[in-house]
Amino acid sequence: MHSNIMLLLAAAIWGMGFVAQRLGMDHMGPYTFNGLRFLLGALSLLPLVLWLRGRQPRHPTSVRTLMTGGLMAGGVLFAAATLQQVGLLYTTAAKAGFITGFYIIIVPLLGLLLRHQTGVNTWVGGAVALVGLYLLSVTDDFSMNFGDLLQVAGALFWAIHLLVLDHYSSRVAPIRLAAVQFVVCGLLSLTVAFLLEAPSVAGAVAGWQALLYAGLVSVGVGYTLQVLGQRQAHPAHAAIILSLETVFAAIGGVVLLGEHLDSRAMLGCCLMLVGMLLSQIPLRWLWKSRRDRVVIEK
Repeated sequence: MHSNIMLLLAAAIWGMGFVAQRLGMDHMGPYTFNGLRFLLGALSLLPLVLWLRGRQPRHPTSVRTLMTGGLMAGGVLFAAATLQQVGLLYTTAAKAGFITGFYIIIVPLLGLLLRHQTGVNTWVGGAVALVGLYLLSVTDDFSMNFGDLLQVAGALFWAIHLLVLDHYSSRVAPIRLAAVQFVVCGLLSLTVAFLLEAPSVAGAVAGWQALLYAGLVSVGVGYTLQVLGQRQAHPAHAAIILSLETVFAAIGGVVLLGEHLDSRAMLGCCLMLVGMLLSQIPLRWLWKSRRDRVVIEK
């Protein structure tokens, strides 16, 4: 129960993070915001790194492996975060949250290229989510909002990012890998910011609340809750709970930013959420639950 509560809090924090990302760009450009928030996020993980040092087994790895994984993950994270943040200039936080969550469907499909097994539930969930994405983002004249298109591209990179993390997580300490990738992403974002934008201390100070939430709370607190929660939670349960991030993003967008979703978009959001949940529940698990229930009734 405690682990599920931690994961639910993490999902809520990440979902509300879309609101902070929108508000932060009232005072600074997307690259400046990303650069500062990811560097703050890396800094916020230091206490967790120190706390876990004596509580987790040492990984038989080298600094070179850690840096290689961190550079690869950080580079992909930079692409994903950039597409998401720039896309928020042209679409709502509510829609961005649901479209970003589409990566849950893309991950197992990309896994086919790596010869991973993909269950029937993934295909069923993917089909349902794809219909939801159509209703949410594609208009009657078969066009898509530019911001929504960027979020779809971002979902692809979020899926690739998860596969990169999965590849290196057994080779290096996950929390150290996370810290390195955040530093890499932050530095790449700030480099582009100085080339394309005009970062200023005044802008950072004006948007300090959004920065603190997106950097310290969303990354530091959210990631800590995820690490602690997943230690005892069932993997399928954890994935389902964390996918509720999309719901909290929609709630935050509507309640805090005054965004509006029409009936078509609402139906699309519901179908996307159903598809995400279906993709995370193996059919054999559903069959086992049903069989156990029948035995109990008898």
